[in-house]
Amino acid sequence: MGRVLFVVPPLTGHVNPAVGIAGELACRGHEVAVAGHASVVGALVPDQVPLVGLPERVTPQERAELEARARNLRGPASLKFLWEDFLIPLGREMAAELGPVLDQVRPDLVVVDQQAIGAALLARRRGQRWATLATTSAEFDEPFAMMAGVERWVRDLLDRFEAEMGVPPPERAAASGADLRFSETLTMVCSVPGLLRTPPEQRRLPPGTIFIGSPAGLRRLPATDFPWDWLDADRARLLVSLGTVTREAGSRFLRAAAEGVLTLADRLQTVLVAPPGVADDLAAAAPADLLVRPMVPQLELLRRGRLEAIVSHAGNNTVCEALSHGVPLVVAPIRDDQPIIAEQVVRAGAGLRVKFGRVNAAGIAAAVTTVLDEPGYRAAAQRLRAEFAAAGGAAGAADHIEKLLA
Repeated sequence: MGRVLFVVPPLTGHVNPAVGIAGELACRGHEVAVAGHASVVGALVPDQVPLVGLPERVTPQERAELEARARNLRGPASLKFLWEDFLIPLGREMAAELGPVLDQVRPDLVVVDQQAIGAALLARRRGQRWATLATTSAEFDEPFAMMAGVERWVRDLLDRFEAEMGVPPPERAAASGADLRFSETLTMVCSVPGLLRTPPEQRRLPPGTIFIGSPAGLRRLPATDFPWDWLDADRARLLVSLGTVTREAGSRFLRAAAEGVLTLADRLQTVLVAPPGVADDLAAAAPADLLVRPMVPQLELLRRGRLEAIVSHAGNNTVCEALSHGVPLVVAPIRDDQPIIAEQVVRAGAGLRVKFGRVNAAGIAAAVTTVLDEPGYRAAAQRLRAEFAAAGGAAGAADHIEKLLA
């Protein structure tokens, strides 16, 4: 049996996939742990997986200010903020903090989130065997093809980051054609090739890249119970969710979605996820055909709720979880990798895209109706479901990790 340490950034969408794989490895008898900032990560890691807390250098107020600044950014401004104001500072912290953790845990393998570049740098410099967990497929799908020079800018940022951390030029990743975002041994991508927009013959994947589908598995469940008996087997069932980061900026969209789906109440039951303030307002006025909750067990809804469609922000986790169950989507991307993931869904024929900032209730209702009524969307989602199943998910990822541990 081996000892595996997962290193995650303080982002929910990046923690759940790591926990799913860690849980699978733990069930197989391996020693696993997750290293991250307990103020964010702690609530997401189940008791079965030990959490190694990293020093909290960012105060809750500073974190809230960062999130508030990020909410209204789009396009290049959002990408610039992500790297310069979040990933590079986080990289500095992790490069300084993880040494004692590695000494304490003594892992046989470190699984580093793609955006935890400080952990990748430290593992590389120490000669520690490491693998990458990429919780989005965006950077494997020519994401910067429409923005000349952006990929070069990112690579230059990474090179300057290594220089700042004291890595001599000959030892830097770029000097050998490597990249801190991708392990040369094993890079596991949470998606399937069938979603990539780039034709197979044009894909430039790092060495050791494999697609693992949706690594959904072990997860800390919401504390509140879900009213399963509310679901009506005689009507289609819809989930509306903007994820854990995006939903705070989505009150207008969620209100429009609620209004739109209620026009379809004769055929549709909707579960809508909203932040507490918005959830309270909507719940107070919601008729019996709309269930508004601040949190839902999304995986269980997909497994037990027999959802017919999902309206989402095109977060990679939600998209992959939906398609791994053959459920088509209406996607309303906002920022970061979401426009790329949304385009993947549309090009694959598994959903429709609406404009987050402009769509009204009628537009959302029309998109949902189209996805429900035109069989091509469900057929495409079912084809992708088979590809996700073949990729293996958390079990497939654990298989690849065990090969490195052998």
